[in-house]
Amino acid sequence: MDEQDREAVAEAVRQAETLTSGEIVVVVDRAASSYRTVPMVMALALALFVPWPLLLLTFTSAPRIFLIQLISAAVLMAALLWYGRGGRFVPGFVKRGRAHDVALREFTARGLTRTRGRTGVLLYIAVQERYAEILADSGIDGKVEHETWRGIVEPLLLAAKEDRLREGLIAAVADLGHVLAQHAPPAANDVDELPNKVVLL
Repeated sequence: MDEQDREAVAEAVRQAETLTSGEIVVVVDRAASSYRTVPMVMALALALFVPWPLLLLTFTSAPRIFLIQLISAAVLMAALLWYGRGGRFVPGFVKRGRAHDVALREFTARGLTRTRGRTGVLLYIAVQERYAEILADSGIDGKVEHETWRGIVEPLLLAAKEDRLREGLIAAVADLGHVLAQHAPPAANDVDELPNKVVLL
């Protein structure tokens, strides 16, 4: 997202918050994790098998076999880290779990638990994982059906897949504003408690 995209989404947040006393924070995460551990473990596990053919079929000395094993481990690690970038070897449920953990951490870190009336809402999307989630504080959570959040998240994910992240976020924020307006209408002394800018991770 460039500066214009971020400003357009921030303006959507400002407009949505005129309808409600709730606070909306948008976090866009390029990747919830680097997932380097899995390719590294795979490379080291495969390197364990390198000495056996050399021991059984050749008369290579132990120091040379050890050196070959080290070189093999390094080559395998480099190749698998390159090929496995973006979590190619990582199961989908692990990626979703990592993204959910980041969303929970961001919910607390962005001050959403400290708003008056506990009406903070986080819209989080992890682009690499193709994962999006809406987290609401206690003043909103429980009042809104899970299906309502899903109805906002699914079009956002589709827009991100089609390389229309800006439009998807603006639409999602507008929908969030309408949902929050039903459960947390604007108060007479309402103030904007949290920044409206998009947080990029």
